[in-house]
Amino acid sequence: MQKPGSIHNMSLQIGIVGLPNVGKSSLFRALTKKAVPAENYPFTTIDPNVGVVEVPDERLAPMAKVSASGKIVPTIIEFVDIAGLVKDAHKGEGLGNKFLANIREVAAIAHVVRSFTDPDVIHVDNRVNPIEDVATIDTELALADLEAVKKRVETARGKVKSGDKLSVAQLPHLEKLEQALAAGTPARTFREDADLGPLIKELQLLSGKPVLYVINADEAELKNADTLQKQFAEANKFNVEDVLVISAKIEAELAELTTEEADAYLKDLGLTEPGLNRLIKKAYHTLGLLTFFTSGEMETKAWTVRQGALAPEAAGVIHSDFESAFIRAEVMDWKDLVQYGESGCRDKGLLRIEGKEYVMRDGDVAHFRVGV
Repeated sequence: MQKPGSIHNMSLQIGIVGLPNVGKSSLFRALTKKAVPAENYPFTTIDPNVGVVEVPDERLAPMAKVSASGKIVPTIIEFVDIAGLVKDAHKGEGLGNKFLANIREVAAIAHVVRSFTDPDVIHVDNRVNPIEDVATIDTELALADLEAVKKRVETARGKVKSGDKLSVAQLPHLEKLEQALAAGTPARTFREDADLGPLIKELQLLSGKPVLYVINADEAELKNADTLQKQFAEANKFNVEDVLVISAKIEAELAELTTEEADAYLKDLGLTEPGLNRLIKKAYHTLGLLTFFTSGEMETKAWTVRQGALAPEAAGVIHSDFESAFIRAEVMDWKDLVQYGESGCRDKGLLRIEGKEYVMRDGDVAHFRVGV
């Protein structure tokens, strides 16, 4: 059972956005071919445009082998296929209102931009320019946020006149944010700012959400994916880790093949794994999540918790009662478990006893001790 308020629907959802005809729906269809059976995850109601996908994790199999587990249960991530955006969406153009409302409901964005050329698939602006695609959507989100910030500025100015201390402190920062958004600058630019960061979170600004940029490329471009990734990141002043090059066409074809056929196809392309696997892993990181494990004879299972979570919160992901009843955690690194087994980790002092202030790490294997 997932604990409400800890890791639940929104914190696991990444919205796939983009202009029309950039390939985002093709990408979503390929992802949903990998969707897990809905009955395995009864904590959520799945809408038609939501795909629940397993997060590939090479750590699970070796742990399961050491623990002689009966089954392996990966963690999951949810992708939401969001309606295509057009210029002036913030004014309600096209499906603008629906687009913006859907983005508000997800925790992060996978922004698909088009690099492939296909005369049969017309770009909405009659040109293929991924950098301009980014600018169009960033501007629309910033302008939608601008309306919300303007209202907050007006309210703060009124409260300043009556001497409200919080408004006096916040107003200069709100005005700075208003100016930036009016210039088309996304709010996420200021996410790490000590003063603006909390305001962006409080106002739930659309342009403040974390973004993974997905370049939908031609097959020929995949051979130079690293160069394309770096050039795109440098041109937009993005972190190169936040950019991924993929071919939605190839991913759709791979999704229709058997494992053996897909492996052979990937080898022919000179790839080591499907682009979807890399997309899922990167999206998971973009959401600010980490994975910890439980491993025993019954099952080896991956669990999701936010980065920075303390041990009691992680225990609460396993069962809602465990957080308040938390006593301690017995923790080891997954590599140590694979190398020495659980008893070996105990003997070598690699199994640690951690209390309520322990910050969970990605790759922790944990047993939680709780009061009845």
